This record gives sequence, C-alpha cells and structure tokens, in this order.
Amino acid sequence: MKRESAQTALQGTDELTSLTNIINQGEQNCKNCRPLTPLTCIASCKIWEQKNELRTLYEKMKNPNFMINLLNTLKNKRRLQILDLISKSKQSVPRLQKELKISGYYHSQQTIAKEYLMPLINVGLAKENENLYSSTLFGCQLKEITKNHHDIDDILPAHSECYEEIVLDMMLTKSRTYEDFEGVVPTKSIARTLNRLQKANLVQTTKENDYIFFFRTKRDLHKAEFSPTEERIYQNIPEGGISARKLCEKTKISLRRTYKYLRRLKGKKLVFTRKKPKVYMLTTKGIQLATMLKELHDLALEVFTIVAQTINNN
Repeated sequence: MKRESAQTALQGTDELTSLTNIINQGEQNCKNCRPLTPLTCIASCKIWEQKNELRTLYEKMKNPNFMINLLNTLKNKRRLQILDLISKSKQSVPRLQKELKISGYYHSQQTIAKEYLMPLINVGLAKENENLYSSTLFGCQLKEITKNHHDIDDILPAHSECYEEIVLDMMLTKSRTYEDFEGVVPTKSIARTLNRLQKANLVQTTKENDYIFFFRTKRDLHKAEFSPTEERIYQNIPEGGISARKLCEKTKISLRRTYKYLRRLKGKKLVFTRKKPKVYMLTTKGIQLATMLKELHDLALEVFTIVAQTINNN
C-alpha cells in the first residue's frame, strides 16, 4: 500500500466509536504499507505518528497513580475547555488565550501553558508540535465522555486521593453500608468522603441511623397469648422489620410503653431484634457522575490493553 493510501484510510477512522478499532485498523494499514525508506514514516506518516503517540501514552499509563493523576487533571473547567478547543483544531497559546477571554477567563500565556496545557500533556490527553497544541487520540475519545460534566471540579475535590470516585464506583452496582468501604478507603477518610458526597447531592442514605429493628418470629400464633396492647404492637410489625420509634408513631403508643411491650413479646419468643445498618445509595445525579467515571476507567483500561498487545506483538 502506498503511504498516501494508508493516510487516507486513517482519516476515515474518525467515524469509528471504538478506540480499539481505530488502533487495530491503523496497525493493519501499517503492516500493508511499503514506504520507500524508513524516514518516510518518521517524517510524514500519520499512522507512525499515531503509534508513537500511543507508545508514549502506554508508558504514562504504567504509572500506578495514572488514574488518580488523570481524574485530578480533569477536575478543572479550564482544562476541559482547552481540551475541547484543541480536539477541534491545533491551537497556539496566544489563540487559546483569546478563546478563554471570550468565555470570561483571563490568564497569562505562561499560566495557560503551565497550569492547563502541561497537565493535559502529562496524562496523555494533549500533545505539542512546533508550539501548536492538539488533543491525542485518547484525549479526543475522553473529551466525548466528559463533555457534559464540565462542572466536575465543583462536585469533587480537585487535588485528592480520589476516594470519592472509588466510593461512587462501588455504589454504581448496588447500595452499600459503611462497613463495605472499610479496607477499600482508609477508615479515617470514610466518614469525610461520604459526608462530602452527600453535601454534593451525589449520595443519599436511609433516614434512620443504625437502629435495632424488631422482627416477628415464625412461632405458631395459636399457641401465643396476647394482651390487647401486645397484639396491637405485634400486628404492626411489618415483615421487613421496624424500629421502636417508627412502631411508636404507627401505633400511637408512647415510646416507653412500646419498649415495654416489645420486651414482653421478645420474652414470649414472638419478636427478635437485629441491627439494621445505615445504607448509602446514589442519587440520580450520583448515578450520572459514577457512570461517566466508569466510562473513563473503561476507556483507559481499553487503551492500555490494546496498546500493550500491539507493542508485545511487534
């Protein structure tokens, strides 16, 4: 295949949604290409440029803290805005400065380069060539995932160990108790992390704290003897259990007397108790953010896996 044909084929990959497909197609085009000299690839082949870009990204992704660095980089409105701009066309720093001014952000060119562009480059989302900045293939794909979440820095702490993101990911599949987070998030950080997520309206919890809940036993009621008040208490205990305070409100019996009759029912082996812990679950807003974070993680894993396979096969 001639070099021009290979480049034309690569340009068509912009329509593909899977980054794996893009990489695989580029690899196939490269194998079929017959350049006149190796310098032809280095000097002007877009596929070679793409493969070199992915090798550089692969080295960055081998850092065990890569996902933390990536997430912390993205928790910044200006960086996300710049990523959007450079994914559309190559941009110089002066041009980016003008674009940011239009949006009401006034920064020096040095600040734009150091605080916004360099972090994007460091996590493989952007690249620079002859003082022009553009997004990488990884950056373009990631931009599509984050395009509706430019307020992420208002929701999650910008410089963190990403415990909030870990907790959101854990709750995406099911509700969790406090104990579920132990061993995953440092114990001293669990309460602070959950509190921060609740204040951001990402997580909600059952209204009750850890309560002793009362449940009916399966004892044959024909052998049981009830006083009228005991029966009233017993009949108002639902299958899923109930706290004494809720039972008090339901039966209109004082809390002190409710406990008195529950003790009697427990003595007759008609009632048993169980501690029911507080349950944490995602709000609608939390589900949206957690889903986006999972898509980011899946994309990074996809890129790392396919690039590793490509490098090992060469």
